[in-house]
Amino acid sequence: MNHYDILNLPTNATGQEIKVAYRRLVKKFHPDSQTQQASHEKIILINAAYEVLSDPQRRRHYDQNN
Repeated sequence: MNHYDILNLPTNATGQEIKVAYRRLVKKFHPDSQTQQASHEKIILINAAYEVLSDPQRRRHYDQNN
């Protein structure tokens, strides 16, 4: 599973789309959210994907190597 799959985004997603997807998923899976889907493991994956895809330079490097 790659970063785009984790955030449920196409590889050509815009920065704004990445931010919106990240926020939506954090609300759903954050351990403090008190929802049944809350998952510490899932939020770690979501945060890691967002860190890479939200930074244009890191995203370029990731896209070139994956």
